[in-house]
Amino acid sequence: MFPVTSISPRVPARCLSFWRSFVAGQPADESARFLEAFHFDDHEASADTLARLVIAGRKRATASLLWAREADHAPVPRPGHLSVVMDFAGRPACIIETTSVLIVPFVEVDANFARLEGEGDGSLAHWRDTHWAFFSHEGARIGRAPSLEMPVICERFETVYCSL
Repeated sequence: MFPVTSISPRVPARCLSFWRSFVAGQPADESARFLEAFHFDDHEASADTLARLVIAGRKRATASLLWAREADHAPVPRPGHLSVVMDFAGRPACIIETTSVLIVPFVEVDANFARLEGEGDGSLAHWRDTHWAFFSHEGARIGRAPSLEMPVICERFETVYCSL
């Protein structure tokens, strides 16, 4: 097993044993690629459903508001980053690896990306409705008004580890 002292400050304690199980099965220490531990959305039912969609392989992308990441001083994902997806209660569900990142205005997010997000009926209309509401809420939290030009981080990923 690889030493984990280098990741202890970066991996939240609630995810550390899950992360160690993942690292133990890797040919090299993946600590430098760790980005974050997070749950999707801002309420329990949705966060837990989205984590299950990732595990099932239906959800292979996610979108976030660049302004919110900047306001929170959170790094923008890059290809190769590893993140722990949690349920709303903070229990680790799986580890994903970012495969591509594109930052585009909200209005330029396309139907293919909406389908890869795997939410609702997978349509662009559903994506726009739900993400406009979420990004509006995030914008209000950081003092930014939503617009069709607001920058959206379109992240694609692969699930690389599940304990189930």
